[in-house]
Amino acid sequence: MRRILTALFCLSLSLTAAALPAMAADPAASAPPQSAQQFLAALTFREGQIKLPGDIATLDLPSSFRYLDPADAEKLITDGWGNPPGAKTLGMIVPADVNPLSAAGWGVVVTYDKDGHVKDDDADKINYADLLKDMKEGMDENNKARKEQGYAAMSLVGWAEQPSYDKGQHKLYWAKELHTDGSQENGLNYNIRVLGREGVLVLNAVAGMDQIAQVKQEMKKVTAFTEFTPGNRYTDFNAGTDKVAEYGIAALVAGGIAAKLGFFGKIFALLLAFKKIILIGLAAAGSWVYKLLGRKKEEKAATVDLSKPE
Repeated sequence: MRRILTALFCLSLSLTAAALPAMAADPAASAPPQSAQQFLAALTFREGQIKLPGDIATLDLPSSFRYLDPADAEKLITDGWGNPPGAKTLGMIVPADVNPLSAAGWGVVVTYDKDGHVKDDDADKINYADLLKDMKEGMDENNKARKEQGYAAMSLVGWAEQPSYDKGQHKLYWAKELHTDGSQENGLNYNIRVLGREGVLVLNAVAGMDQIAQVKQEMKKVTAFTEFTPGNRYTDFNAGTDKVAEYGIAALVAGGIAAKLGFFGKIFALLLAFKKIILIGLAAAGSWVYKLLGRKKEEKAATVDLSKPE
């Protein structure tokens, strides 16, 4: 089985309100570096009713949240938080009362996976203890590649919040606690998936584990104000014309966006968050993917299902 192992790239951030180092795109450029205030002033924070690019979904933002479009979101992710460029998003949601460049800053990266209509038939049958065990094994396998590339090993500590699926709203949420070797703090990867007619809206909170109580409370609001537009909602699915995704709820939790690359996951994509470091990249489809899909294949031979963040 062909495997593609691409290391998860990461750069750390150490910012204060005093200065934002090395903001110029060209390190050799003569222009002086921006201050944090200048950097933030150059971003356009939008409020209220937001239509995401492509009119795929809307955000009905309360006063406690603001939105950055894809271009400004990339500036914050890349220049503000020190991550590699190139992440394609639908924008970012940030709390209005927190400086995103401060230690308390956090945000929700929004993306969309148009892999087809995700059937939720398996939602009530998932053993999350077994799934967690398989996911840990998958991360252990991926660490071999990380170490070869010179990166610290990362482990999945456990559920920060066990997965839960709201069948009425077709919304799935869960959180993982992560640890990177050598770090004094654990990272938080808080996930929301909104199932739609032709794909899944992905919302990943970028925060530290010490922010779990706040993020958990605030993400309930994010879940509530995020909706697909008419014609793109889960209930708009047309069995006669629309594509069905090759994965289900279990695989959404397990790892994300591999279905487009084949049923047995030639590539497994993750969007994981560790403090202000967003780990975006491609990892091998570990042994747990085979276990998961093998179980699903035995349980329902007719239905195929699977699925950053990262």
